[in-house]
Amino acid sequence: MQIVTNQFQKELKKHGSDHFPFLVSYEKLSGYEQGYFMWHWHPEIEITLVRQGTMCYKVNDRCYHLKTGDLLFDNSNVLHAGSMEQKEDCDYVSVTFDPKLIYGFFQSTICTRYVEPVTQDFSLPAIHIDGSADWHGRFAELMREVIALDKERPEYYELDITIRLQMLWKLLLEHRRPGEGIASHNATEYERIKKIISYIDQNYQERITLKDIADHIHLCESECTRLFRRYMNVTLFSFLQEYRIERSLEYLNGGETISDIAGKVGFADPNYYSKVFAKIKGCSPREYRKRQ
Repeated sequence: MQIVTNQFQKELKKHGSDHFPFLVSYEKLSGYEQGYFMWHWHPEIEITLVRQGTMCYKVNDRCYHLKTGDLLFDNSNVLHAGSMEQKEDCDYVSVTFDPKLIYGFFQSTICTRYVEPVTQDFSLPAIHIDGSADWHGRFAELMREVIALDKERPEYYELDITIRLQMLWKLLLEHRRPGEGIASHNATEYERIKKIISYIDQNYQERITLKDIADHIHLCESECTRLFRRYMNVTLFSFLQEYRIERSLEYLNGGETISDIAGKVGFADPNYYSKVFAKIKGCSPREYRKRQ
């Protein structure tokens, strides 16, 4: 067994359903070829709890040595991999969820004030929760409650899981240090990445060229491309396409035509929109609408 990714190392595994994007996975490193899972990334948040053993968990350019009882918070879009230490197996649980479970809907107050400051903080790839701080115990307790709720699935379990995820998020916000780890990155580049994402957010409905983005952050086109790939582990073009597809999902719940929806999210050709949609989501826009 091994992680299945696309050409950009994005994991293709679906984390939960479109209706409830949340997944608990019970894993062992021995279940992977050569005792490690390879580099991959995904837009969802991932929190890993080590039940037994140790693991060398790499996130971007950092390595975290996890032991029994430790947890690791992986931020959105970080590149990560894990391997055995001294050939010792590791039994762990991964909880993966879309940040929308925290903020509800795009550009809500919860989204802009409390979620995006974390998910768009490229200086904060991960947080090692090892019991060294007072709040770590409460975080671990909430995490175990989330895992138990998913396993037992009592009435209202989705609501109870969401509530606890929001409590976990609040703990992180209360105790994270803004700019933590920024020294390992160039602060100017970090600001440029934020400006690129902001520009895409504000202009995704219109035609966007590489020159438009490069001019916006005052870089040449080639350096703009390299900068984005270095921080986001995906090409700028691929990120823009996926962003537009994600924004189109809200319109598919209504009665608008596929052509109208394509135009609203920046695709001049509805056939090309459908092709990109199928590549990213694994089905056509019409099939996705029927499933909803």
